[in-house]
Amino acid sequence: MADPLLSVRDLSVSFPTDDGLVEAVRDVSFDIAPGEVLSVVGESGSGKSVSALAVMRLHPKRTRISGEILYDGRNLLSLSDREMRRIRGGQIAMIFQDPMTALNPVFTVGDQIVETLRVHQNLAKSAAYKRAAELLDLVGVPEPGRRVHQYPHEFSGGMRQRAMIAIAIANDPKILIADEPTTALDVTIQAQVMEVLADVQKETGAAILLITHDLGLVAGTADRVQVMYGGRIFERGTTDDIFYKSANPYTRALLASIPRLDAEVDRLDPIPGAPPSVMNRPRGCSFRPRCDHAVPLCRQQEPDLLPVSNGVTESRCHLASELPAIQPVVAGESA
Repeated sequence: MADPLLSVRDLSVSFPTDDGLVEAVRDVSFDIAPGEVLSVVGESGSGKSVSALAVMRLHPKRTRISGEILYDGRNLLSLSDREMRRIRGGQIAMIFQDPMTALNPVFTVGDQIVETLRVHQNLAKSAAYKRAAELLDLVGVPEPGRRVHQYPHEFSGGMRQRAMIAIAIANDPKILIADEPTTALDVTIQAQVMEVLADVQKETGAAILLITHDLGLVAGTADRVQVMYGGRIFERGTTDDIFYKSANPYTRALLASIPRLDAEVDRLDPIPGAPPSVMNRPRGCSFRPRCDHAVPLCRQQEPDLLPVSNGVTESRCHLASELPAIQPVVAGESA
């Protein structure tokens, strides 16, 4: 991998509450290279969005954050609010998962794009509106010259998401964080939004951190995948390695729960139980209560994230090197 554009080291995020400390993310480390698509996958509550918001420095003041987030030789966690505002929205931008709440309903879509442009660039208002229409055209919004003067409620769900992408790419960021960009959209619109992101990356060369709970969504998009569970990274590797050579029971359970088009499947195979409580984690491996492969050691000791003997992934599992190889499903067979 090329020299990383962003390096996250030992990131931990916790929230003080009346009932105790909520440890949402624990000792997470990863790199993103220029032009790369890194996907972060996991169930709700696994710490995906919390990690992304920490990179953007958008958590409440009382949030406890430790570790390092290194960008351009600087630790973002040590920057002043003023210094961070120059980076946020300019060099690192974020597409939020709910455009209806992320967009301000009392300002036109054009006003919101123009604000982003004028905060980071010395543009006249007329030039900023012209650029706003160009950005809406770039992300596939029809009649951008007219749409730029409309309000968010006049856009469909897919169009609102495209508007969010336009705002995020307005200043040609080097890193684009897409947090569940296809949430609540139908399958056709999901595909269109992902195509827009791919086109945007070709146009800008930005690295993309794609956050999703849907492994199927990243299959043809991501270069690398890291799977999170209980606030920690459970497995990471290239997309093909994660899909075909996974060495982690949680990743395999996620894969087994996805509907397949290459085989006849009578029923889906859901993961039993529920994700662990962030305030009352089980001893040992946090996936142990839901794992079919658990052994006594899994109750006694939490596994480390280590390279696996398959040589292609890193897995947080005591039995990573002992799991049987994934058997490919032959089309027409019942899985």
